[in-house]
Amino acid sequence: MPEVRLVGAAGEQIGVVRIEDALRMAQEADLDLVEVAPMSKPPVAKLMDFGKFKYEAAQKVREARKNQVNTVLKTVRFGLKIDAHDYGTKRGQIEKFLKAGDKVKVMVVFRGREQSRPEMGVKLLQKLAEEVSAFGSIESTPSVDGRNMVMVIGPAKSKVEVKAETKKAATKSAAPVAEQTEDSASAE
Repeated sequence: MPEVRLVGAAGEQIGVVRIEDALRMAQEADLDLVEVAPMSKPPVAKLMDFGKFKYEAAQKVREARKNQVNTVLKTVRFGLKIDAHDYGTKRGQIEKFLKAGDKVKVMVVFRGREQSRPEMGVKLLQKLAEEVSAFGSIESTPSVDGRNMVMVIGPAKSKVEVKAETKKAATKSAAPVAEQTEDSASAE
């Protein structure tokens, strides 16, 4: 006669019982008999609400996916002969990306005879790195890739920290608004 090691609904050990008795106990408790470890001797079975178990497992997966954060690699391209205003605009974009917790791939494109002056590209990238050092740091030093020079700058704060700060700021700004609506309602 086949037997199983039975675990109760609250996790307590009931012991080794016949399968018929385990099924009867599950029916009396209005629960399911689920085989947990089929390879052990005797097999381990547990009394549980299987539908509720599957629902809670799906909720955990959904919550984990919601809290997952993806760091994105943003690309910003410069020409070697960039104007001061255009440079400032691109630097502002890089700062915005770094504040949001994204990595930035900065690329200097060399055209024509500019390819013979890679030190100018290094100088431009070093100047940029110094100016955005408050928001991030260099992850890969400038390297020549064909007719481009590439450097990666990583954020000072991770995407998770930035997300937590924005969430905290949103809850703080929502609280005073609720108090103001209560005050204006009591004034009327």
